[in-house]
Amino acid sequence: MTQDVTNTQQAEAFAERMMTMLNEGSLALMTSIGHQTGLFDTLALLPPATSAQIAAAAGLNERYVREWLNAMTVGQILEHDADRQTYCLPPEHAQWLTRAAGADNIAVFMQYIPLLGAVEPQIVEVFRRGGGVPYSAFTRFQKIMADDSNQTVAANLVAHVLPLVPGLTERLTAGIAVLDVGCGRGRSLNVMAQAFPQSRFTGYDFSEEGVAAARAEAAAWGLRNVEFVVQDTAVFTDVNRYDLVTAFDAIHDQAYPAQVLRNIHKALKPNGVFLMQDIAASSHVHHNMDLPTGPFLYTISTMHCMTVSLAQGGAGLGTVWGRETALRMLAEAGFGPVSVQQLPYDIFNDYYIAHLVRDIGGS
Repeated sequence: MTQDVTNTQQAEAFAERMMTMLNEGSLALMTSIGHQTGLFDTLALLPPATSAQIAAAAGLNERYVREWLNAMTVGQILEHDADRQTYCLPPEHAQWLTRAAGADNIAVFMQYIPLLGAVEPQIVEVFRRGGGVPYSAFTRFQKIMADDSNQTVAANLVAHVLPLVPGLTERLTAGIAVLDVGCGRGRSLNVMAQAFPQSRFTGYDFSEEGVAAARAEAAAWGLRNVEFVVQDTAVFTDVNRYDLVTAFDAIHDQAYPAQVLRNIHKALKPNGVFLMQDIAASSHVHHNMDLPTGPFLYTISTMHCMTVSLAQGGAGLGTVWGRETALRMLAEAGFGPVSVQQLPYDIFNDYYIAHLVRDIGGS
């Protein structure tokens, strides 16, 4: 009898969790819309206001704004005055939802939910037949990834990330050659090029769209010490060319990550450094049970990072390849001592600092 009661309680608790998940998933979509439309930014600047006032301030359609406001209200993200028919965004919530929050803006990451949902039918199909969903199916991925990277990496690159490598800021100031592998839309490289005019910067990415956006930004910023090249990083052949190679959240997406790491090793000068930012996690699922972003990371791996690699006949390394695998692969690629650093504001990423083990004339 006790066993039956316990099982019933467990079942009811799980059902409650499923209903909570349904509501929270729905709010994730609404939060993504709030970020993309600028509604959170608008609300943060307004006193309590009606749906018409909020829509006018944001330049949006009132009927859609009103329905969104109601979803945010019952989701307890906004506060609502029923008598005055006004809505407001509490400052305690705004600090996690607006562009002004910088690296604390969690709303940016909510954009991944509709992005992944858009390819769900293709993912279901590859569960049955194998293979993968190509990168081209993810129409907004580069833009969302750029938003993510801009606030977690690029915005803090000069002040916090680069100083993780002893003496690197001084070397960049004096002038060195830098390569960014998987540069995407190029914001991190453009930030470095602007901050260190004596250094020379090159970005490689296989996406023509990303490279075009990177070049456009560099031109708009008036940068003359940076170039972007459409390049498959599995086949580039640079040798002893760069003092620094960076890869920001890029290696685990590669079809052939082991080859990319070997290419990076060859491209570095004998005193060169490889600075790799990638997901902070273990390679073993039982060590990730308390990882705050664990379900999200395995989901984005299944529905993007792993599948785009498999679509190219690649390794399918996945988002949560983890520290153990990363350190092993770096060693196999020829790198020597590797230190793994973290930054207090960045819960998502580890920063690997890898040095060479080879002679000056070696490869």
